[in-house]
Amino acid sequence: MSRSMVSEVVYEPDNCLRQGYKGLLRDVFRDVWDNRWLTMQILRRDIFAVYRQSAAGLLWLFINPLLMIGTFVILGRSQVFNLGDVRAPYPIYAVLGMSLWQLFSVGLTSSANSLVAAGAMIAKINFSKKSLVIASLGSSALAFLIQFAIVVFLFIGYRVTPTFFIVLVPLLAIPMAVLTLGVGFIVSLFNAVLRDVGVAIPVLIQFLLLLTPVLYAPRAGIIGKLTHYNPLYYLVSVPRDLVLRGHSDNLVGYLAASALAFIVFLFCLTTFHLTETRIAERV
Repeated sequence: MSRSMVSEVVYEPDNCLRQGYKGLLRDVFRDVWDNRWLTMQILRRDIFAVYRQSAAGLLWLFINPLLMIGTFVILGRSQVFNLGDVRAPYPIYAVLGMSLWQLFSVGLTSSANSLVAAGAMIAKINFSKKSLVIASLGSSALAFLIQFAIVVFLFIGYRVTPTFFIVLVPLLAIPMAVLTLGVGFIVSLFNAVLRDVGVAIPVLIQFLLLLTPVLYAPRAGIIGKLTHYNPLYYLVSVPRDLVLRGHSDNLVGYLAASALAFIVFLFCLTTFHLTETRIAERV
């Protein structure tokens, strides 16, 4: 056989970046869309599995924040802690802030453990791992809706009339959900490699809650200066201000934080897409 009749085939690893960033993003969102049915099934399974065998059931979604709010009320009335001028009945102010905060805290905790909890399934079945992280946001969305319903009842109980922005709160909460999901993608990867990350996340969230004016009014000093650089503050305070007062002095900060949320989401989602094929080796 002559050498001219011999053909050489060179095999190279699939490099998603060769198609360019536009093509990469197109593939990422196509993968998310194509697996929407799987995401909904995982979401349904997770919600019913968590609360089906629980005596308190859905009450656990707001027992912890209500205990936190009660603690701040006691500290405030005992003059141990200065809650500041919240310009509204404190329960309304606190529960409304915590409903937005829970969207972040519950979502981040759930997404951090999403890959580890599904380790057996990941090792046996080849599927889009993004569905696990996206579905984990369902618990925080449910917590948000339940606490938002409580806010409505508090307005009725205190005979306080909210502004018309109250109907826009679910839309105003979207940047918080997007930021949570974006960070959740990266945190889930780190937790799959190093389990300490999943343990550290709840501690970090509690620390951020104390630094972010969710249960107290913004103040001066070191915490006040840190607040100006905290995107979580704007994503919580602006929707709350709009509901309680009809305006906010931090709209620019909210828009900047929203833009940052979407940038973080795109970056983290793309990074997850490029690395998810190796997740089974780590979980």
